[in-house]
Amino acid sequence: MSALPNGVGEAAKAIDETLDHPIGSPKLEELASSAGKISILITDRTRATPDGLILERVLRRLPRGRRDSVSVIVATGLHRPHSAEEMRELAGEEVFKEYRVMSHDAEDEANLLHLGRTSFGTEVEVNREVAQSDLVVAIGLIEPHFFAGYSGGRKMILAGVAGKRSIYHNHGYEMLSHPKADYGYLRGNPVSDDMVEASKMVSGYRFSVHVILDKEKRVVRAVAGDPYSSHEEGVRELDKYVKVPVPFEGDVVITTNGGHPLDRDLYQAVKGIVTGSRVAKRGGTVILASHCSDGVGHEDFRALASISRDPRKILAHIRENEPLRDQWQVQKLEQVLLRNRVIVVTKGVRHGVLEEMNLTPASSVEEALEVTCKGGNCGRTVVIPEGPYVIPYVGGPPGVKATGLERREKGVREV
Repeated sequence: MSALPNGVGEAAKAIDETLDHPIGSPKLEELASSAGKISILITDRTRATPDGLILERVLRRLPRGRRDSVSVIVATGLHRPHSAEEMRELAGEEVFKEYRVMSHDAEDEANLLHLGRTSFGTEVEVNREVAQSDLVVAIGLIEPHFFAGYSGGRKMILAGVAGKRSIYHNHGYEMLSHPKADYGYLRGNPVSDDMVEASKMVSGYRFSVHVILDKEKRVVRAVAGDPYSSHEEGVRELDKYVKVPVPFEGDVVITTNGGHPLDRDLYQAVKGIVTGSRVAKRGGTVILASHCSDGVGHEDFRALASISRDPRKILAHIRENEPLRDQWQVQKLEQVLLRNRVIVVTKGVRHGVLEEMNLTPASSVEEALEVTCKGGNCGRTVVIPEGPYVIPYVGGPPGVKATGLERREKGVREV
């Protein structure tokens, strides 16, 4: 694990260093030397991963004269396939021109290959290009995730380059109802355990490079090597920064969705809402401030979250009618709404739409506090400036026992 200075040049040098000393794996050059077909997975436009920077360092490790055998694939999961311009922005102009860059499409059944069935019952269908590669290298970001525990690692395969049926089952109602399908859990989290089983069916998936970012989206840590052991090492390092104890539950919790690019739509903003609810009293209020420049983001998400004023009826509808597109995001939102009132501060979504989704609109945090205080519920307040990039908790930390927990400036502030 290498500490990375904030400059791009120094970050590149340190990424090279972590590639020189991989965890649990031979060097990338050795793996690539005997590989015929190579796929490199990168994250999509909703993640702050410096894909282009890491991709440049990785490609330098591959055999020269083999560009025709290398594919760069945007691991979109069920997010929409990316345009040529979006892929150019992610991969960088030079890579886009010189290599084959494509976007995964989870609904393109002709381009999926069935690999087997996990013990959780997930039929594993994976992008054909990836499944047939001799070497698969994932470039990702390790950050908290609201039902997979953490991003990256096994998640680059499922959901990153998996088919929609595989994703629907992994993100299914019962899976997400498990108490460990939450921030901070890997082992014992059925969503994560299922992802591990599925990703191990991709025989070529033998190397990954992941980074950890600070609140300015600068690289501060990097880890490379075996996709599983190196990812777990990265998670242990991340936990030192993001698992933040809070001395009390808040009557009011004010949070964000962590800024661009994660706050680009309301769909993604559910993550910040779930973070705030973690440390809000039952009956308390979560105030979320999010830009939502792309509006709601997913029309299916909006429609499903608007079918009833009663969260219980929406959850019952999901359970009885799954699979439904975006049901996982709605399920997590309704779980919060059973516990807390949610006020959304944004100019990117019309107030009427928010109200249809059982969310209370506000034009500013001050207005949201005024609305909350009218009900006499402005007691203790907790502020989480970085939203889903931290894991606040009251009592014991989630997941495996954390070591060296540090309270950071970017973490949780008590008022």
